[in-house]
Amino acid sequence: MKYLIGTLLCSTLLLAQTETLIIDSQDFQADDKKGVSIFTGNVKIKMGQDKLNADRVDVFFTTDKNNAKVPLKYEATGKADFEIVTKDKHYIGNGDKIIYSPQKEEYTIIGNGFLQEKNDDRKVYGDTIFVNQLSGEARVKGSENKPVRFMINVERGEDKGTKK
Repeated sequence: MKYLIGTLLCSTLLLAQTETLIIDSQDFQADDKKGVSIFTGNVKIKMGQDKLNADRVDVFFTTDKNNAKVPLKYEATGKADFEIVTKDKHYIGNGDKIIYSPQKEEYTIIGNGFLQEKNDDRKVYGDTIFVNQLSGEARVKGSENKPVRFMINVERGEDKGTKK
């Protein structure tokens, strides 16, 4: 329990100075030596407006110079989905596996990936989707059998293609 409280406090301090990280699950286990906390069963993680849901979430930690536990990576599997709200963007997404690296503010969706940027209603589908919140960089990979699909609504003007 001491590890869990320390973990949550460190996560809160690292990710945002004034927001609380909340993790709900049906089961929890921690291994200090391996630096991992495992949450299983209807896992729901929330901090501010950001959300991550899955059947299982593994949180990997390291120890900083002050001997505090710092989260390095979140790995969500099984019905994994998320919602990210930044100053400029609002994303929703899902996939077989979602990896979040809080120090880099990077999301990677692996397997049956879907990402929608709600503000512009842009949608992308692919085998691997990568998004960096800090730089705004995004990359998508597909395969020969399942290519990347990008969808966006395009305004055509008032004449709708009529000839003059």
